[in-house]
Amino acid sequence: MPTTAADYIKSHIRTVPDWPSAGVQFRDITPLLSNPRVFRVLIDQFVHRYFDAKPTAIAGLDARGFIIGSVLAYELNIGFIPIRKKGKLPFTTVEETYELEYGSATVEMHTDAVKPGDRIVLIDDLIATGGTMMAGAKLLQRLGAQVVEGAAIVDLPELGGSQRLQQSGLPLFTLVDFDGH
Repeated sequence: MPTTAADYIKSHIRTVPDWPSAGVQFRDITPLLSNPRVFRVLIDQFVHRYFDAKPTAIAGLDARGFIIGSVLAYELNIGFIPIRKKGKLPFTTVEETYELEYGSATVEMHTDAVKPGDRIVLIDDLIATGGTMMAGAKLLQRLGAQVVEGAAIVDLPELGGSQRLQQSGLPLFTLVDFDGH
């Protein structure tokens, strides 16, 4: 029986072997979202962490960061900022390209999404290599916002992303970690 909220959350994350390719242990968060009790425990962990921090907004990374981030923003009574994959936003954008294991990707956000001095919590579902979160933080900072903390449900420490993010100066909070990828 799980003894902490983190253990409870971790016990509901499904591992799918060999997806999307052989040797990968995919950490699937969809069971966290489909069970209302687990989803409440999950969101409450973030609400309690950021309630007194008084962020201006929550920025969520495309796409699973939208799920957690928008609910968290609602619970904290603050705004939500989507950071999307390139080509998905209709207004003037600023973009950041980052490297992946198999190439590169670009994320973007609206140029009016933040203003100088805004205090932002940046959230995603999982930290692997850290590239997406690093790109999101750079976008926010480029527009003058302060990234209070990067946050995720899952950390895959063996892939080095959390260490890379912390070494860049970004404070990081994750609920659970899994060895192996």
